[in-house]
Amino acid sequence: MNWNIPNILTLLRLLAAPGVAIMFLYFTRPWADWFALVLFVSAAITDFFDGYLARKWNQESNFGRMMDPIADKAMVVIALMVLVALYSLNPWILLPATLIVFREVFVSGLREFLGADAEKLQVTKLAKWKTTAQMVAIAVLFAKGVFEHYYIGLTIGMDDDMVNDILSGKIDDELGLLNMQLGSEISLSIGRVLLAIAAVLTLITGYDYFQKSIPYLRDDKK
Repeated sequence: MNWNIPNILTLLRLLAAPGVAIMFLYFTRPWADWFALVLFVSAAITDFFDGYLARKWNQESNFGRMMDPIADKAMVVIALMVLVALYSLNPWILLPATLIVFREVFVSGLREFLGADAEKLQVTKLAKWKTTAQMVAIAVLFAKGVFEHYYIGLTIGMDDDMVNDILSGKIDDELGLLNMQLGSEISLSIGRVLLAIAAVLTLITGYDYFQKSIPYLRDDKK
């Protein structure tokens, strides 16, 4: 294996995947949310640069082709697992997360079964958009946790009447309480929609791969 920059970026993205979950073991919230968000977004950015640099510098390798999809799937699956736990099995998070994980396992198993024939199942543009949608949705949902816990922190020591007065505008919003609550709600709404879109794209691409693999699954193929 060549230790070039594209391969190093891919390897770092793979190592960052479990790091997202580990943040919540060693840090309290909202610091854990912040660290997980920054780590996830930084790793997601490398997904673009490793491929771009590998093509530009003519450094494409078998290691990169093998590890790149593995790193992407590890990032997405582990992050979704963390989000499902953080949102206490919220059905709007759990259902699309389940569909996404199901598709990733299904396609990975399909590729493993096909062996050498799996190379004929080229990654489509829609599959790349699928990965992008997944990563953006996950990042937005992590951002929701940041807003939510700052909102909780700002309300400590306030009674319900004071919080309601600030949110209604009767008291000056000196602490930014209204903005924090609004940011949390917007992030959750956008995150849910994006995750649903990502789940739909994930299922479509999974079905597409299955359709293309049917000729290689027939018992009478030559």
